[in-house]
Amino acid sequence: MKPLVIHEEWPMPAKRELTMRQIRQMLRLAHDGVSIRAIGQTLGAARSTIQDGLQRSKAIGLTWPLPADLTDAALEERLYARAGQPPGFRRRPEPDWAALACELKRPGVNLMVLWEEYREVRPDGYGYSRFCDLFREFERRLSPTMRQHHVAGDKVFVDYSGKKLGIVNRDTGEVRDAELFVAVLGASSYTFAEACWSQALPDWIGNHVRLFRFFGGVPRLVVCDNLKSGVNKASFYDPELNRSYGVMASHYGVGVLPARPYKARDKAKVEAGVRLAQTYILGRLRKLTFFSLTEANAAIVEALERLNTHVMRRLGVSRKHLFDTLERRALAPLPAEDFQFAEWRLARVSIDYHVEFDGFFYSVPHGLIRKQVDIRATARTIEIFYLGQRVGAHQRRYGGQRHGTDPDHMPSSHRRYADWTPDRFRRWGRSIGPQTEGLVIAILANKPHPEQGFRSCLGVLRLFKDINPDRAEAISERAIAIGALSYKAIPPLLHSKPTSKSSAEEAVIVHANLRGPGYFH
Repeated sequence: MKPLVIHEEWPMPAKRELTMRQIRQMLRLAHDGVSIRAIGQTLGAARSTIQDGLQRSKAIGLTWPLPADLTDAALEERLYARAGQPPGFRRRPEPDWAALACELKRPGVNLMVLWEEYREVRPDGYGYSRFCDLFREFERRLSPTMRQHHVAGDKVFVDYSGKKLGIVNRDTGEVRDAELFVAVLGASSYTFAEACWSQALPDWIGNHVRLFRFFGGVPRLVVCDNLKSGVNKASFYDPELNRSYGVMASHYGVGVLPARPYKARDKAKVEAGVRLAQTYILGRLRKLTFFSLTEANAAIVEALERLNTHVMRRLGVSRKHLFDTLERRALAPLPAEDFQFAEWRLARVSIDYHVEFDGFFYSVPHGLIRKQVDIRATARTIEIFYLGQRVGAHQRRYGGQRHGTDPDHMPSSHRRYADWTPDRFRRWGRSIGPQTEGLVIAILANKPHPEQGFRSCLGVLRLFKDINPDRAEAISERAIAIGALSYKAIPPLLHSKPTSKSSAEEAVIVHANLRGPGYFH
């Protein structure tokens, strides 16, 4: 049998092929003088494997018979652990894996680039394959969100926390639950959170507007859940976004990528971010009482600052540090103005060339009667679009008259009377004199609805147009005195001469003239 060659240090085999029972049998056979080849045939192992096992045994002084108290675990430890080296010790120089994990988030950086830079500094370092294995081993010690590879400025993950924050009504003591919106940037894990009243569309879009303002920039993609405020129809191949949400995304130039239904792994970053937010925000604020969303969000800002400046144990840096050094510059710039939430609805133009929104009516050009139009409603304006072209714009109404009509939208026959109002007739009468203004007021007040007196006032004022103002004032005074509060009652007064008869007698004469010649008979 060839003498065994003993090395000072034995490399760890890539795959251990002998069990501890086989090792014991190998040592017994070798002690009995059996050749290495024969031992291999007996154990069903390669000759090199038997030779390696015997060399390791010789190197640590293991001979047959083995001590009776030597367990399999102790035998394995003595055979395959490096003498004088603690577990996990590596003889080759290693890079700063935490720093490399941060560098890997930069656009265009991969493990090959990092390995080449490592070998430039450490020519005696690990080969590429072992370098990748050690890096993956380091990644497995990180949290699940850190293990995902996200490029700086690429994605932000958004969702609502399932747990809510109670807001107390100071007057009634009633507690109303507020939602907690959470957003996490992919590369730096920089976190934003705020409380809002609901998951409805106005709050959902408002959360995004304030989120982008908080980051000071816009990532390439927003990864959201399939809630109805963001996605009308969930689909792996072609999800249908809510129209208002899509318009908001276009305003900021950001893409929306809904997570696959029932695939929590697609948004693991925000799922872990939600848990952190619940710990840092809800957990730490649970003993405080808030009387408004403003108070709650002020406390959330302080908790967020603590979360984002906390040094992460494995990476050795904070989320804010990663955001400032890696991600801020990779974000696209914000548009000049924040997005203004607008609600879109379909409507059909009614026969009176108006469309209805929240109980109020807004006009469109009369040629669009019976056409289907889009309504875009903001807090201040109502805009109507037909085939993509804006055909009407109005100030939004919350009270007062229910109809808002643009005169340019009216047919010519309607436009003639569009500007008639009680104030306009009073001003017209006042331009003649106080008695004429009083007559106008009396005529309007004598009708169940002021609009029913518009024609009478118009007729009276046209009669007064061609006479002296003093004469018109005298006739108005007489008309009020005798109760002649209609258009037909004024011409008899206009053509009669002033007399000394009493008001009652004048009233009889006026009514007689209205009735005709046979009145006294």
